[in-house]
Amino acid sequence: MTWERDEKTSRFPPVSFFVAADAYDRFMGRYSAPLARPFADFSGVSLGQRVLDVGCGPGALTAELVGRVGPASVSAVDPSEPFVAAMAERHPEVEVRQAPAEDLPFPDDGFDAALAQLVVHFMADPVSGLREMGRVTRAGGVVAACVWNHAGDDGPLSPFWKIVQDFDDASDESGLPGSREGHLAELLTAAGLRDVEEGDVSVRVEHSTFEEWWEPYTLGVGPAGAYVAGLDPTRREELRERCREALPDPPFQLTARAWAARGRP
Repeated sequence: MTWERDEKTSRFPPVSFFVAADAYDRFMGRYSAPLARPFADFSGVSLGQRVLDVGCGPGALTAELVGRVGPASVSAVDPSEPFVAAMAERHPEVEVRQAPAEDLPFPDDGFDAALAQLVVHFMADPVSGLREMGRVTRAGGVVAACVWNHAGDDGPLSPFWKIVQDFDDASDESGLPGSREGHLAELLTAAGLRDVEEGDVSVRVEHSTFEEWWEPYTLGVGPAGAYVAGLDPTRREELRERCREALPDPPFQLTARAWAARGRP
């Protein structure tokens, strides 16, 4: 997987996750799986609704939605072929399609709710993607999204990027869309959604050992994984030891906070 810096916009360009679902689970799934419940609560998902999971990945949010409304009432979409294949295996009763958020393969007004967990900041065009989510959601339904607080101190990757910036002149993920307070609400409003409300959702995740925290960064997932993969072995080992020194003695817990926003078509 490659991830290059876009100097004109001073942020990372969009990315496709052509990595194994297991690698993503080990890297981000440890935070995204527990986040699914409070995000679904924030979105108001309940029995009797038909729900779309946009940018479903390997299925962290999908599993929560299936538990709430049943597999026949859940559809999911993701542009990554490995993730779609994993979803088909893990949730064979869920309708899963391969497509980007900006071009959803569903008719107008087909869902009561469309949710995007940890996806907006990776959309090629966030406003277009959110507008599409509004198109496929019925009037009076809910479009909701959440993005990690990468611009703050309590995102799941904040400790890593703080250490990296003391170690190297590297770019973090704080400039990605939705990563600062209020920006998700701005994006939903720009997409034409009404009655936009914002909030935040968070989880606490325990790491039993330093290696359990560090090893997923070596799997090449996302900007952080791409950064680690680009280091030569000596620099990688130096970064690893700096992280070990900076983090609390294990076991330790990290708070992972995400900004959230919801609106109505």
